Amino acid sequence: MGLTIRLTRTGAKKKPFYRVVVADSRKPRDGRIVEQVGTYNPKAVDNKVTLKEDKVKYWLKQGARPSLTVRSFLKVKGIE
Repeated sequence: MGLTIRLTRTGAKKKPFYRVVVADSRKPRDGRIVEQVGTYNPKAVDNKVTLKEDKVKYWLKQGARPSLTVRSFLKVKGIE
């Protein structure tokens, strides 16, 4: 099973809000998840990203691969 750390979309029409989750790479974008490890609000003034750093580090050690967008969040936070 290939795990990825990626975004799932929630929120209303034209008001996106994303959750950063660990999920099986074969499942659909908004499908079943393993664990939620953060949030991302692109409509906030500073594009608010919150991450549970200990959980993210744990899943990276377990072999989860971040998506390109999540990888950029990790670089900004200094995790990866």
